[in-house]
Amino acid sequence: MITDTLAALTRLRSAEATGKPLVRMDSAFYGYPSVAAAIRGGAQVSVTVRLDPKVKAAIAEIPDDAWTSIEYTDAVYDENTQRWISRAEVAEIEFTAFSSRKTAEQVSGRLVVRRIPDLNPSDGQQSLFDTWRFHAFFTTTDLDTVTADKTHRGHALIEAVHADLKDSALAHLPSGRFTANAAWLVLAVMAFNLTRAAATLTGPRLARARTATIRRTLITVPARIASSARRLTLHLPRNWPWEQEWNTLFCSLSGRNQPIIT
Repeated sequence: MITDTLAALTRLRSAEATGKPLVRMDSAFYGYPSVAAAIRGGAQVSVTVRLDPKVKAAIAEIPDDAWTSIEYTDAVYDENTQRWISRAEVAEIEFTAFSSRKTAEQVSGRLVVRRIPDLNPSDGQQSLFDTWRFHAFFTTTDLDTVTADKTHRGHALIEAVHADLKDSALAHLPSGRFTANAAWLVLAVMAFNLTRAAATLTGPRLARARTATIRRTLITVPARIASSARRLTLHLPRNWPWEQEWNTLFCSLSGRNQPIIT
């Protein structure tokens, strides 16, 4: 992880990227080696923390009036008050990570905390007061609290890509041969990228679709190719709901103004 992080940051600097890169990590990488490597590489960090006693003590110091409602899964925007009505809230507090280490190795930043109601108390009884579940991350960015939280939650995008790959070619791993696994992984990623690129060319309806949906709507299509007078005709389904997207993709890749289909 540390070597990969430094290598990626080195490539970013060589590409003359503007601004400071942000390294986002989950709680498994909340440790001095990973965070220090990112900072040495010239990056800011946003890393999920474990709810150890020090973090819990910091959360307990957040004033009750510091919590702000955020746009969350079940949030509703109220036009009258111009704010999001949601039971998810976010707040922040100054925090020094790795305070048990030498002063030179301590990292100053902020602890951004998101709390949501605990709707399933362990004893199954209704509680007299609200109980909360807390999710916290440590960040060195200067983003405001709400933006920092939204940015940190955005890292889940890669998990969606992993799930998509596991739902397709990677479902057939592992093989008993390392080289076969390596070759299959390369082919799987190439197929994934080409499939998503093809869907993006068709327009907004499939631009963010999973590859299983793209295969069902654009690739695994009942069609018949007929040849007559040295001319190929592709017979596609009648009243097909994805006809416009398929035509757009065909014309984009073939350079034709109109596909020859019936």
